[in-house]
Amino acid sequence: MNALASSTVEKAAYRPTDDEPFMNERQLAYFKAKLMDWKDDILRESKGTVINLKAETENHPDLVDRASSESDRALELRTRDRQRKLISKIDEALRRIEDGSYGFCEETGEPISLGRLEARPTATLSVEAQERHERRERVHRDD
Repeated sequence: MNALASSTVEKAAYRPTDDEPFMNERQLAYFKAKLMDWKDDILRESKGTVINLKAETENHPDLVDRASSESDRALELRTRDRQRKLISKIDEALRRIEDGSYGFCEETGEPISLGRLEARPTATLSVEAQERHERRERVHRDD
């Protein structure tokens, strides 16, 4: 088996666990690959969107068809805008991997649980810090 095939098999089989040192090289490589794959998927989808939007520049004579087309286009553009913001969060997470701060809460400096990072690889706060942050937002929003 060549090196690329063996690393792909290893990547697919590996899952970070609490039994190993937190944010060791293997965990960092795992999350970096996960983030890069996610970013590549988003970019691939966005290229498809550009192609679809260019193809659908037709003028619909029926007002209902035109309204439906415009609504679909607006939804697609909002989705792409959210994904653009997500790409910047992914890029920030990749920078944190490079500078050694990935996986640690920005507020407390404590490790973010592997389960949280697995579910949300761009997380910058631990669950507890995120809950405090959301409670503060609710209190200030209600004022």
